[in-house]
Amino acid sequence: MALPGRVELSSRDRVLFPADGITKGDLFAYYERVAPVLVPHLRDRPFTMKRFREGIRGAGFFQKQAPRGMPTWIRTRRFTTHPRSGGSRLVDFPLVNSPEALLWMVQMHCIDMNTWYSRVDRPDRPDYVVFDLDPPDGPDGFDQAIAVAHLVGALLDEVGLPAHVKTSGADGIHVLAPVGRRATYDDTFAFAEAASRLLECRHPGLVTTEWLKRKRTGVLVDHRQNGWGKTIASVYSVRPRPGAPVSTPLQVVLERVERYGDLYAGVLSEPGGLAAAARRLARLAP
Repeated sequence: MALPGRVELSSRDRVLFPADGITKGDLFAYYERVAPVLVPHLRDRPFTMKRFREGIRGAGFFQKQAPRGMPTWIRTRRFTTHPRSGGSRLVDFPLVNSPEALLWMVQMHCIDMNTWYSRVDRPDRPDYVVFDLDPPDGPDGFDQAIAVAHLVGALLDEVGLPAHVKTSGADGIHVLAPVGRRATYDDTFAFAEAASRLLECRHPGLVTTEWLKRKRTGVLVDHRQNGWGKTIASVYSVRPRPGAPVSTPLQVVLERVERYGDLYAGVLSEPGGLAAAARRLARLAP
């Protein structure tokens, strides 16, 4: 396999975040510094490119198939996908396994870094259960999401699973519960659904599983994000929004990383047993 090569950045001065004056060169510099803690969260996971050639003011687009001209030292793995339009197709997904591969994605105008929940050696076995918390509109929406994140964490502790919280970098919060690689996506979906509905029952008005926003009251705990081929913006990803927010366990990302290292490392090293947790959860149902 070819060794990673040096990534040459073009259009360094192109402004990607117009209101903030943040350039492609600034984004490249950020990812170069954060790569040591970010790449382990991307490694060996099918990667979906989300490209913003004109910056966040333009329309971004998703690209799953590895593009022509991608360096040979960026490995790929082929999987069958099922487009919404129907049918199936084979896709060669890039693998971002090195700092150089990460920086090449920035060169291709990727702002946030999106990967599967599973790795290529066992693509049907996710590494974690995802709870995506979507707060209601309004000035106290995020405060409500923080409160619900604590409730999710307490329930996971109650059933014996670890919980790791990060901001989504958008409006909400992600709670990840790492699990052993024996569970299927059906298992993680079922667990997340049961946990979400239990929280809704325990905390009506604060927690909801209602998908339609116009019918919601409270914070949506979205269990539907658990499934084959679903992606999540990785921890430490910049998000394509004004201000260039970052999905992170704690804010002021680079200073925190330099002082404390990877505060999200437990997602990779502390899996819990989903089957035992699911049995405990079932006993809690009203």
